[in-house]
Amino acid sequence: MCYFISKQIQIKRLLCKGRKGRGLTCTIELVQVGYSRAWLTAGASADTEVTALGLYQDGFVFRLCFCTGNTNVCYFFFFFKQKMPCVKEFKRLSSFFLAILSFFTFQGARCELLVFPAGPSLVNALAGENVTLAVSFSGASDPVVSWFKGVLSIVVWTINSSADPSVAAIFSSVIKLEKQSASLTFFNVPLNYTGDYTIEMVKPGMRKASTTFTLKIFEYIQSLTLSSQPGLIKEGTENFTLQHSMLQGVFEQQIWFFNGIEIKNSSHYLVKTQANSLVILRPNQNDTGEYAVLLTNPFRNATASQNVSVRYGPDEPTLEVHPIQSFYLAGDSLNLSCQANGFPQPVAEWVFGGKIISQKGVLNLANVQTSQGGVYTCRLVNEDTKESRQKNMNLTVYERPVGNPECLVQSVNAINLQYHCGWVGGTPQAQLSFPELSNSSSGAGNFSLTVNASDSLNGKTIQCMAEHPVEQNKCNITASSPVAFLPIMRTTVDSGGKIVVTICCFSKASPKAVVSWFSGNETVINGSIYQISSNTSQLMIRHYNVSNFLLQNYTCTCRNPLGSKKREIQLQGPSISDSSLFPNQNGTIVTLTWEVPSMSVVTGFDIQMKGPDLLSKNRNGPLTKSSSNVYRTIQQKPGSARSTDIFFLDPKLTYWFQVIPKARMTNGEPSKIHRIGPGEGLSGPAIAGIAAGIPCSLLFLLLLIGLIYLGVYCIRNRSHQPRYPVPRPVDKVKNSQPNITANNMLKGALKSPPDYNRLQKTLSEKSVSLPAFIPPPPTRLATTV
Repeated sequence: MCYFISKQIQIKRLLCKGRKGRGLTCTIELVQVGYSRAWLTAGASADTEVTALGLYQDGFVFRLCFCTGNTNVCYFFFFFKQKMPCVKEFKRLSSFFLAILSFFTFQGARCELLVFPAGPSLVNALAGENVTLAVSFSGASDPVVSWFKGVLSIVVWTINSSADPSVAAIFSSVIKLEKQSASLTFFNVPLNYTGDYTIEMVKPGMRKASTTFTLKIFEYIQSLTLSSQPGLIKEGTENFTLQHSMLQGVFEQQIWFFNGIEIKNSSHYLVKTQANSLVILRPNQNDTGEYAVLLTNPFRNATASQNVSVRYGPDEPTLEVHPIQSFYLAGDSLNLSCQANGFPQPVAEWVFGGKIISQKGVLNLANVQTSQGGVYTCRLVNEDTKESRQKNMNLTVYERPVGNPECLVQSVNAINLQYHCGWVGGTPQAQLSFPELSNSSSGAGNFSLTVNASDSLNGKTIQCMAEHPVEQNKCNITASSPVAFLPIMRTTVDSGGKIVVTICCFSKASPKAVVSWFSGNETVINGSIYQISSNTSQLMIRHYNVSNFLLQNYTCTCRNPLGSKKREIQLQGPSISDSSLFPNQNGTIVTLTWEVPSMSVVTGFDIQMKGPDLLSKNRNGPLTKSSSNVYRTIQQKPGSARSTDIFFLDPKLTYWFQVIPKARMTNGEPSKIHRIGPGEGLSGPAIAGIAAGIPCSLLFLLLLIGLIYLGVYCIRNRSHQPRYPVPRPVDKVKNSQPNITANNMLKGALKSPPDYNRLQKTLSEKSVSLPAFIPPPPTRLATTV
């Protein structure tokens, strides 16, 4: 392409960067008729060398200025950005589009600093050789020179400076700046020095000048070979790969040939530059021939070849999908098939997203994902006729959201309720709503709705509806106020020896209740004594002395927007509420268990025994026959223990056991005493009670007998009062008494006849109430009255 501004000066090359008509940066190479370099004939002598030039644009009018020593010449001309033949097109259009407007000579026009390659800007070199990036510059004296590799500064120097150039340490052993020309020389250049190198020159008051070199380092290519996979190629084989390898070398270009014809990437060939291979897709009988690869670099070319023999040609394509469904779920497996009649069998390929994804007529999609949904194109090519057909198929893939919808309700500012529904994942995302709370609000994937807390919501189940093309689902959430609860307390001792009482208050509520703590009437705050857990459900109290825990009553209040519940807590000293003793069958081992009140501060237990010493482990030691009347501690258990086993008891002896609760150094009341031994007789206190009770029992019996006798005596006296009918006179009491007695003796337990006179008397006449039973008067036989 040629551009003309006059018949004498020709713009042979114009390289412009930027957008047309705006901010163009152009580099111009000028050729004058009859000269081999850029010379001027007008305004300066014909042998004057141009030292600098400048191109200035104002719309489509250009001003081209040249520095020729002390003389500066500028040309004004029109520049048309159109391609045209160099001679014929110029003659046809010159009268319309080109005109030299004027020629002026300006004294003192501004010259610019220029730097340009003294040779080619693309420099190729062999590894281990010396190479120079040669430059020339003009327009200024003693500029500052900087060389860069990419953006990394490697050399800085001022022309004609007495100081040595400043070279980056990692490059100092390889590069050198030529002081006369500012060129950059590499010594024994390594392979990894390939890259872009830029020289910049700066002079105060002038524009920065720069030029860039591309340095490529190569090695000789040695021992190039070709290998094929598979070795035997049959008609219908999926792929056939040719791969080259070499002992060493760096190539710049890789060209593959089939029977002398260059191979390009296509539906049939795939050149893998990075893999150093050529893939023939679905080879057929027409692929038989000689394959060759040509590797080139500026210093040496290498060729390798291999003969390949292949044993292997469309109506409207038929597309099918198996299984047939309106849509598919992520994770399903399916296959797309494409068939067409023809001979030889057409080569089929599947295209998705503008890329070839399969070279087979059947595309198997295992574990299909949502990203694989869309338009699939099957392309069939007959390599003999070069005819091709294609047909599209739309594949819809949905993904079910993960798991099931999850509902929860949260507290907002302790006064409002925020209902949240989430069903994450899925393609597309599920649509979520709370129809009972709002008919107009919904969301995708995650949805929250804030409402005012009210009694009507307490205990009411709210349903979240989740709709997805694959499935419709739902979840429920019920907001409720805190319920009644029982505090839980545990006691430990920290590393500093302080007793740590932890009180836990948890009330089942939705949303989760926030716990506030009070000591007496004061709010508990975190400090050295009190510590409240991050979720507020636990209060830790620390003291050395257990008595400090008993001074205050504590209150915990569980609250959410729907209500609150509170409990008062009164801590107790160390104590045991119940204990039991269970011996084994042989009586040699006993298990002692005990219980502690829920609010009792206990850090440990002393297990005490009274009685003879325990047997030794090997049971060979002598048994101590003497018994101790003093309890002694035989075991110590932590505050969490509720049982212990005591071994090596002699079943023939008697032992007494008790448990002492402790809060650090403070002992509580011992448990009840448990005795084990032969006979299991009465305990000492029981024997003492019986001994004291025997005299009392005898005295009671005597009193009881006396009362009975007194009662009988009174009854007899009443029975002899003259209220009975007067009996007939008898001569002798002696004769009447035996008859009565005999009658009584004959009848045994029969009662004597009732006294009707007494029965007929009014109640007012009775002095005392009648007894239920009146025994007969005592009779003494053989006694004369």
